[in-house]
Amino acid sequence: MFRFNVVLTAFLIVVLNTGCSVMAPQYNLSVDNVQLLKNSGTSVVKVGEFSSKEAPGNANPISIRGSSLSSPYQNSYANYLAEALKQELTIAKKISPNAISEISGVLLKNDIDASVSSVGSTTIEARFFVKQNGKVSYDQVKSIKHEFPSAFAGAVALPKAIQEYTFAVQKLLALLYSDAAFVQAIK
Repeated sequence: MFRFNVVLTAFLIVVLNTGCSVMAPQYNLSVDNVQLLKNSGTSVVKVGEFSSKEAPGNANPISIRGSSLSSPYQNSYANYLAEALKQELTIAKKISPNAISEISGVLLKNDIDASVSSVGSTTIEARFFVKQNGKVSYDQVKSIKHEFPSAFAGAVALPKAIQEYTFAVQKLLALLYSDAAFVQAIK
């Protein structure tokens, strides 16, 4: 009986002292974003390199209430953003590996706040570049703060925060696609 208690106590210490590691959901494209791209009158583009700047508020993985949220795209949120662009450009029929215009970027901020309150938020900021024949024709920073209902209970707040991440990326891309200077740069 004593041995069982020792093993059980050791097991509980290990379980309670280690955070849970969770994979973020794969990106689900926004039909509204695809429509924005289709209606823009732009030509085809290719998606180039996306990187991530090491800075406070740009963690990889993202820490949410003691759990770690990792990207499903090579454990990189910069790759998550690139994949989101590729998916929406593909469905809008606006992507080609031979295009003269290339979209690339740097992820500057990427954080989820699901602290003990009734409102959580995701903050994403990225610098987007468009190059045509190697010359930069667009260089802008886009930033969003996506708020969502949260809860005191971690069992409710954590899944909600994870689910809302994709919507935050969709909002960031909608902001990019709505920028007249971006649309002009990829024409």
